[in-house]
Amino acid sequence: MTSWMAALAAHCKHARQQHPGDRLMVVFDADGALIDRRRSFGSTLRPYPGALETIRWLEMGLGCAVGLVSARPGAERAATLAALNALGAACRVQFEDAQLRLRPEGWAGDDAAARAAGVSAFQAAGWRVVAVLDSAPEALAAVAAGDEAGEILLLHAALDGAPRKGTLPPRALSGDAYRLADLIAERDLPPDVGLVWHGLNDEPNVRQFLASEIVWGECDIHLDPRSDRLVLHHDELDDAPADDVAALLTLDDLLARMRERDKAVKLDLKGGGALIGRALALVERHGFDDDHLWLNGYLQFLGEAGVRQLAEARPGAVLQAPVDFMGVLAASLPDHTRAILDTLRGWGMNRFSINFMSAERPQFYDLMLRWGFEVNLYGVVDLETFLAAVLLRPRSVTADFNFPQWHYYGRGSGQGGRYYEYDQRVP
Repeated sequence: MTSWMAALAAHCKHARQQHPGDRLMVVFDADGALIDRRRSFGSTLRPYPGALETIRWLEMGLGCAVGLVSARPGAERAATLAALNALGAACRVQFEDAQLRLRPEGWAGDDAAARAAGVSAFQAAGWRVVAVLDSAPEALAAVAAGDEAGEILLLHAALDGAPRKGTLPPRALSGDAYRLADLIAERDLPPDVGLVWHGLNDEPNVRQFLASEIVWGECDIHLDPRSDRLVLHHDELDDAPADDVAALLTLDDLLARMRERDKAVKLDLKGGGALIGRALALVERHGFDDDHLWLNGYLQFLGEAGVRQLAEARPGAVLQAPVDFMGVLAASLPDHTRAILDTLRGWGMNRFSINFMSAERPQFYDLMLRWGFEVNLYGVVDLETFLAAVLLRPRSVTADFNFPQWHYYGRGSGQGGRYYEYDQRVP
């Protein structure tokens, strides 16, 4: 059975093919399909999980504007619009005044009818409404009654878990959650967002990556003083038994295999000093040009000298550092934070990495874009959060590719000895 999100994506694509010159719109019931009434109190609004990301994709990926209808009185327009835009900022979603239809002046009908009237108002303004998401069956029935051609996809947003009241129109579909993986196919990913397979530290993960079409792969590099080799491992080597360290993959071997497959490498340098020169020598030996090289280091290991060494040796490569620790600083002292980042850019740093799941990420990421810095997002935990990260249109996203829905079975970096496991019986 086709999910409501998959049906929405397919319907929007078909509508665009049928009406290439029209202004297409998908209409949401703001108070039942966008705002989670179970978690909203007073003026504090909370969205249903995935609702704003769905709106973002409709606008960015499917070429459909989004209209909002609500039975709130017209006197609340300014406050409602301000609250909705504050809500949407974290997902880079903003609503113009013309995208919101409230209860018509002097309206005597019920709330569902008021929302259906809002849909009609969008149509009267020149929009071709291709889909309506509403929490009330009676609102969808009213829309269906005015849709003689049957062109509008009717979607019942059964998101609050409450028993359904009323009878849905026969052609309506119902859904209880927004699932980006049903809405966005791998082939639809924006080509300007670079993708990096994280954690190429063990043989099974390396094989998965090399067999994939993902170009960039990241490994974690340590200098093992006992064997004087550059080995691949996420955590510190200090407490690892000598036999376990001896069995680790080497950077030399991985680079040879990646060059064979014309892959690009991201080196996560877990130290500074001699590690920097040794790593640079190996990528040089294996013939990686700057377009296929990405160097990630930690400021506490590299310092200014290490950053400048990398930048001077490989001026055309990506040179990156994680800057999550600046998120709290950016919220209270944005000018100081920008000055620090400008200093790092002056040393040669040209990209900065932020954990997608961090509490400070929405505001910090927005500031980074406004300041003109390239951002890599990492720390996504599954396909849903990966897609949410991609929708923000960073310069790149680093992920474990633990996406069995797309037939990727990434194991992860092995941090703390943990790897992803899969039930291979699931198709």
